[in-house]
Amino acid sequence: MPRRPFVAANWKMHKTVGETVDYARELVPRVGDAGDVDIVLAPPFPALPALVDAVADLGAGDRITVAAQNVHAEPQGAFTGEVSLPMLQACGVTAVIVGHSERRQLFGETDAGVDAKVRAVAAAGLTPIVCVGETLAEREAGRTFDVLDRQIDAGLAGLSREQAGAAVVAYEPVWAIGTGRVATPDQADAAHRRIRASLAARFGDDAAGACRIIYGGSVKPDNAAALMAQPDVDGALVGGASLDPAAFAEILAATRPPDSRIMEGRC
Repeated sequence: MPRRPFVAANWKMHKTVGETVDYARELVPRVGDAGDVDIVLAPPFPALPALVDAVADLGAGDRITVAAQNVHAEPQGAFTGEVSLPMLQACGVTAVIVGHSERRQLFGETDAGVDAKVRAVAAAGLTPIVCVGETLAEREAGRTFDVLDRQIDAGLAGLSREQAGAAVVAYEPVWAIGTGRVATPDQADAAHRRIRASLAARFGDDAAGACRIIYGGSVKPDNAAALMAQPDVDGALVGGASLDPAAFAEILAATRPPDSRIMEGRC
């Protein structure tokens, strides 16, 4: 069965509440050119409620959903500065990015910590967007597949087969995030095929076939179509280019519908 494309904007630590609402007003009229694709926006925590309301007020609640960039695995407690799943659910959030390389590298998140968050997100009925990917040193040492196998095996360990199939995995080679470098379409597809094989080994073919694997790492309007035309690339997690609604709309328009890949015999 074709997998519906999934394209998410990760704004990281950018945009105030007012800027977020302005962005929604600019983006919504542009998404008509996007095909059958899940559109997800992940602003900073303070802007989540405003974005959910803005999207609904603009009549785009059925086209655009809102994700958080992080979450704590516990529902409450003495965790200064953290945000819980019940808080996110009260805002109207439907997905959560977990294990982004910046969280791993700058804040010390481990595979075990990622797994705890992924389990909590899935148990709450939200969609985990689980980030995996190798560093430049790991790629040059020929360890890319080993790293991906480990991150999938350890980071999704607590999921059931059904939860794994409903999850989204974002392959983000660390060497391509914010650097202007990007994996070639063939490199991206090879990594995605390995991730799907790793999912199949752990959760079975049905779950692996249902799970959407998206690419992140300097995705821009001029490379999006080539990346997302690959049979195992089911969308994108877009960083810097998503801060401009016009550029993000171009990326959405470049997303290949699954039927076109089937007709080409590539899916």
